[in-house]
Amino acid sequence: MTVAPAVSPDHLLDTPLGDLLAEVGAEVVDSPVTDAGFFGAVVQRKSGQLLLSMPAGRSELEHDTVARYLLAQVFDVDLPKLPAPFVTTEL
Repeated sequence: MTVAPAVSPDHLLDTPLGDLLAEVGAEVVDSPVTDAGFFGAVVQRKSGQLLLSMPAGRSELEHDTVARYLLAQVFDVDLPKLPAPFVTTEL
């Protein structure tokens, strides 16, 4: 497993998403899950690369918000929890 970079709340929220993904070694991929209640998931490959599997066709705001929140979970960045219906589960 790769050592996680230090990510501050300000950096996580203020850095353009494309730049942030590149910095932390993450890639967004379309998820085959079509359930309206599914917002995204993070998978870490054996190489250490992070894949953010997110449903296609969602708004840019939802995509950006969920991607940042998922990265916050991975890098243990202290952010307030998202309101319902958002729930995170670690497997």
